[in-house]
Amino acid sequence: MERFEVKRGLIKTINSEGGLKSLASKHFENVNDTEKEGFSASWGLMTQILGNYDDDGKLVVDVQQLKGADLQNFLEKEGGREAAMESRKRWSAFLDDSTGYNAKQRGDKAKENGKKVAKAKSGINMARKLMELSSKVTDEMRAQAEEMIEEVEQKLEEGNATRALSLSEKINKMLEGK
Repeated sequence: MERFEVKRGLIKTINSEGGLKSLASKHFENVNDTEKEGFSASWGLMTQILGNYDDDGKLVVDVQQLKGADLQNFLEKEGGREAAMESRKRWSAFLDDSTGYNAKQRGDKAKENGKKVAKAKSGINMARKLMELSSKVTDEMRAQAEEMIEEVEQKLEEGNATRALSLSEKINKMLEGK
């Protein structure tokens, strides 16, 4: 399962043009509706593609591909390598259209998200260390910080790195007395 950032306003535009299923049908075959206004499809070596936009406005996709002997057989049949290249091309074009970002921009967004996750986790560690070492931190502050740390961990689990980072920064400001 992968999550991709989506350009602001693009989901509304796509929904006005028939939704994600309609967009997927331009790139794949055997396209069907799924829950959450998503779709299921296939093409070439991608045996199952599931996709939808989540509540945070991100594209969530899960792709099953041929593996092992099945992949080898697919590639060895006449036109197999070309079909594999076409699968890759269609997948990339679909991501471009459904996110509003090209491959480089998607990579940059993923890297940016990774940095936010790392900073949020670092913020949690710093807060715990500060609570351990500081004599100014009251039991009430400690309890409040632990609640907020749980919330940060929850946001990280949900994949909401932006909110997790802002909460971790808030915890540390509270503990530092700022």
